[in-house]
Amino acid sequence: MAQELSEKELLRMEVEQLKKEVKNPRALISKTGKEIKDYVEAQAGNDPLLKGIPEDKNPFKEKGTCVIC
Repeated sequence: MAQELSEKELLRMEVEQLKKEVKNPRALISKTGKEIKDYVEAQAGNDPLLKGIPEDKNPFKEKGTCVIC
């Protein structure tokens, strides 16, 4: 599709996209980084990757052994 458009049309599309992006609200990384860190630390107790899954609730636990006769 991009090859079918002229350079002028491609530049116009890029300018339109940049106009949309400039309207997005921005936040300082010093603020958002702290918020993300606080959220992750608050949710760490509920994270099964950190605390593990109890054997009785593990859906991937092997049900038994395979025996070939």
